[in-house]
Amino acid sequence: MPSDTSRENFRSARRRAAFSILLNLCLALGKGVAGVISGSTALLGDAIHSGTDVLASMATYVGLWVAGREHPSFPYGLYKAETVATLVTSVAVIVAAYEIGRQAIFGTERLPDVTIALPVTLVSLLVALAFGFYQLGAGRRLNSPALQADARDYLADALSTGVVLVGLVATRFGYAVDRWAAAVVSLFVFRAGVALLMAALKDLLDASIDRETEREIIRMVESHPRISRVKQCLSRTAGGRFIIDMDVVMHTPSHKIADHVADRLEELIPRKFPLVVMARIRPHYSSDHIIRRLIPVTRPEGRLSRHFVKAPWFLVETVDTRAGRVLKREFVENPHVGAEKKRGLLVGNWLLSLKPDEVVVPEEHGGTATMLLREAGVDIRKPGEDGAGEMGGREDAPSG
Repeated sequence: MPSDTSRENFRSARRRAAFSILLNLCLALGKGVAGVISGSTALLGDAIHSGTDVLASMATYVGLWVAGREHPSFPYGLYKAETVATLVTSVAVIVAAYEIGRQAIFGTERLPDVTIALPVTLVSLLVALAFGFYQLGAGRRLNSPALQADARDYLADALSTGVVLVGLVATRFGYAVDRWAAAVVSLFVFRAGVALLMAALKDLLDASIDRETEREIIRMVESHPRISRVKQCLSRTAGGRFIIDMDVVMHTPSHKIADHVADRLEELIPRKFPLVVMARIRPHYSSDHIIRRLIPVTRPEGRLSRHFVKAPWFLVETVDTRAGRVLKREFVENPHVGAEKKRGLLVGNWLLSLKPDEVVVPEEHGGTATMLLREAGVDIRKPGEDGAGEMGGREDAPSG
């Protein structure tokens, strides 16, 4: 389901697409009238290009409107409506290239009236360039492939208008190059249309997301203390956005913890990777008798510390719960013991990076660190509970 931010992005993109329709219509009419009056084949071809842009911009607007809808028949969303709009845009651009080329080959050779055509072409070029770059920036900011396609269409229009401008300047000096300019315009427009077509087809055929982003998502998931490894990751694009379907192996005997961790990861992945609109985590869990336990201590080989986040050291034990014995002991120093602000958050995230299965908390206080550990599915134990934190003596009194 799209978030509030996603809905606002859709509304903003639709407003920009609506303005694009109006602007393209003005450009097409201006070039068309100037092309007819001046007799410029190249400018008429450019007007045809802008005219098809009107249709393309309308397709963009409709695609954005549909993409923002929700319907039970489309549980994965309607994000590909934008891709369909991009596909329509590419076809419109290719048709424009054909029309411009046809005019160049079969049109009559004549010297256009540059007095009218030149200023109209110059103004059209500046408008197309300015709005094209503006629309491209907005499309990237809003993660909208349809707006980006519309922007590239404007830039292609600006490029073809630039060629027309060069031809008109040459005509002013007596060189009859108007038809040649129209031919060059058709080639540039055709190239832009094919590029858009290939991008749309790739999206429609469910291409996977880029490998670097996929690897970053996998690394994030595997850093979770309860995740042993990512068994399988399937991803696909959806209108420039990503859908993730992942199988993970968890070392926990509890299906409740496994479901909790899966639900939490489904929330965290889109939060860290905004282009991910949907993440599905399937847990494969099993009981593991080898666990990793963290115990706060006052010093290496010292007593249990009464304070959790203020503990200067933590004992890391690898425990064989089946045999009831400790396989390995290691002391790690708390790097955030002296932090004056957000100490609970810093210590909690640091402890999570150690990937514990259970943590001994001397005083159950519900602080930030304990909350982070509990949300991650880590077992919170009290001293002496099932042998946790038994270190052969009473607790040291807190120093200072």
